[in-house]
Amino acid sequence: MAYRIDAGACTGCGACEFDCPSGAIKMKGDVYAIDAGKCTECKGVFASPQCVAACPSDAISQA
Repeated sequence: MAYRIDAGACTGCGACEFDCPSGAIKMKGDVYAIDAGKCTECKGVFASPQCVAACPSDAISQA
């Protein structure tokens, strides 16, 4: 299951986009969004999702 970004909580800082190893996070309007088709949840690369760890506003959760 992919992760999602709560648009109301996203500050648009870009930390998640930078840390995403699969390139699944892009700016959409004024906030970031995760492409569920590209999101691998960092499986096989990291022990936990890097976007969640990088987000300073806790705006990222499992969809």
